[in-house]
Amino acid sequence: MQELSEASNTYRPSVLVVDDESAIADTLAEILNRSGYSAMAAYDGPGALETSLTVPPELLITDVVLPGMNGIDLAIQMKRIFPDVKILLFSGQASTSDLLTSAHGAGHRFTLLSKPVHPRDLLAWVSESLKPRRTHHGPPSDEREAKGAKPSPSLAI
Repeated sequence: MQELSEASNTYRPSVLVVDDESAIADTLAEILNRSGYSAMAAYDGPGALETSLTVPPELLITDVVLPGMNGIDLAIQMKRIFPDVKILLFSGQASTSDLLTSAHGAGHRFTLLSKPVHPRDLLAWVSESLKPRRTHHGPPSDEREAKGAKPSPSLAI
């Protein structure tokens, strides 16, 4: 969903940040808001789903380890509700690799960043993932696109 800033009438992509550590979710949402996005924070899976029904996100950034519903299950449910939503998982726990492997085996492909994530790296990934994709067959707009580069491959785990 596109959101227009009331003050400037400019497009602000919607981002939902989910982490059970409210300081992390709130801080990342604030960084994204100050960087031109319309970001909201949620602190668990059910809260994120409820928030998304009010303001559908273009990008979901979620911790993998959450109470009640893990971030991978949240991502799968979000994809069912909003097929075009982009997903970024992050985690500080090594145990998440089993969850990610299971999701991968079920046909889900998600990017995983390790905590702590430097804001510069996060913003680079968010910017790349929310870039409008070309729908025509004209020449590529830059060398990265010409080479078929993926969003920030050095950040993907």
